[in-house]
Amino acid sequence: MALSILHRITGVAMSLGFVVYVAWLFDAASGPDAYAVFMSVMDSILGKLLLIGWSFAFFYHLSNGVRHLLWDTGRGLEKEQANQSSWLILVIAVLLTAVLWWAAS
Repeated sequence: MALSILHRITGVAMSLGFVVYVAWLFDAASGPDAYAVFMSVMDSILGKLLLIGWSFAFFYHLSNGVRHLLWDTGRGLEKEQANQSSWLILVIAVLLTAVLWWAAS
């Protein structure tokens, strides 16, 4: 149940992230001054935390979506399998987020 709620929350978080993405594109097209202001905000600690959170939301939502696709085939529906895959999804999302930010640094 908790991961189902987290799936919905990450979907909403990604929607908000896409608004920031559009703002980034808009500021990039508006010129170097607007872009510099946007980048200074996103380069702050809060901006970095938001970016890390959005990348986790993406990887969690993606991984959980793949799990749901597997469930649609009738696999992994037993309670023990569902619990194990829940932990696996969380670990995968955290690892992919860490790898992305490690590679980006």
